[in-house]
Amino acid sequence: MPSAAIVRYLVIFTLMGTLSVLTHVYLYRRIFRDTSGHPGWRKAGVVTMAALCLLMLGSRLLALVLPENAVLALATVGWGWMGVAIYLLLALWTLGGASALSRLLQRRRMQKSPVSEERRLFLARATAGGALLATTGTVGYGAWRAFHPPVVNRVALRLPGLPKALDGFTIVQLSDIHVGPVIKRRFMDALVEQCNVLKPDLMCITGDLVDGSVSELGHAVSALSNLRSRHGTFFVTGNHEYYSDDEAWTEALERMGVSVLRNRYVRIGEPSASFDLVGVDDWGASRSGYAKRYDLARAVAGRDPERPAVLLAHQPANWREAASAGMGLQLSGHTHGGQFFPFTLAISAIWEHDAGHFEENGRHLYVSRGTGFWGPPVRVAAPPEIVHVTLLS
Repeated sequence: MPSAAIVRYLVIFTLMGTLSVLTHVYLYRRIFRDTSGHPGWRKAGVVTMAALCLLMLGSRLLALVLPENAVLALATVGWGWMGVAIYLLLALWTLGGASALSRLLQRRRMQKSPVSEERRLFLARATAGGALLATTGTVGYGAWRAFHPPVVNRVALRLPGLPKALDGFTIVQLSDIHVGPVIKRRFMDALVEQCNVLKPDLMCITGDLVDGSVSELGHAVSALSNLRSRHGTFFVTGNHEYYSDDEAWTEALERMGVSVLRNRYVRIGEPSASFDLVGVDDWGASRSGYAKRYDLARAVAGRDPERPAVLLAHQPANWREAASAGMGLQLSGHTHGGQFFPFTLAISAIWEHDAGHFEENGRHLYVSRGTGFWGPPVRVAAPPEIVHVTLLS
């Protein structure tokens, strides 16, 4: 792994670790310390929050010393708790802020004395209880949505230069599945079955397929061997493939019958009616110092720029430049559409093209919300999707 990538991971881990510790201290104060003065209750709170904080931060390290089934169970709890903790924070801030504002307004209007200790304790317990109820409902729904079959979003678009013989050509796109400690073979088998029902002409997977090694996840990912389409299955790397040994996964996927496009293109169709399918490595690889990185110029070298072309690129970056290079359609992912509220708002603010279909000057970009999930097994206001594209001449 390049030194730049190691430094970047250490910085991210340090920031995440600091935020996690501060979050758990705050949750302890609001849920345990403020709601009771009993020493046993507070001690239980300290132990619980410390254990959950360590589990959230150290689940990957546990994989080095524990059997796979134990790691899977702990990782599921750790990622699940992350989702719960986020929504607990939001609920406590919202309810606590509303309660504080109400008390402030009442105090100014009525000019009453400060709230008594009994009333303060009642409000603290009511706020904590309300936050727990709201979080349980939201996370419960989000977990159901994350594991429920993805929605199929259908889009029909005109690909510049597409031969009339290929009018109606269909592409099914998967993205950001994140096979790992939580998403396993059962999820993949169901996903493959759902895709095969669509009877696509071409299958495309736009990166972030895995979060782990070939030895750990090969069995689950091998479900992709059962995908069926007229012209096969193609894959491009995402940033998470680099974290999981992109070279090893490239070889493994090729053995599974999945063609990996690393800065190259292939022709799809018959000699008399075809288009170019172009694939590039992840846009972010260059920032982390990896040798293999996004190289559109290399990917299209020798290609007739007048031919119709579809680009597979994990991140929705560089779209306009790719369109200028002759790419009539770019299929991307990476953003997850935010995956769950309120990160949906953050992603829409960060990314100009956060999710869905975009068109400029007859050129198209589709950004998938992702088919699986990363981190908390939660999807709220950003359901997982399978993208079904119909190309029109």
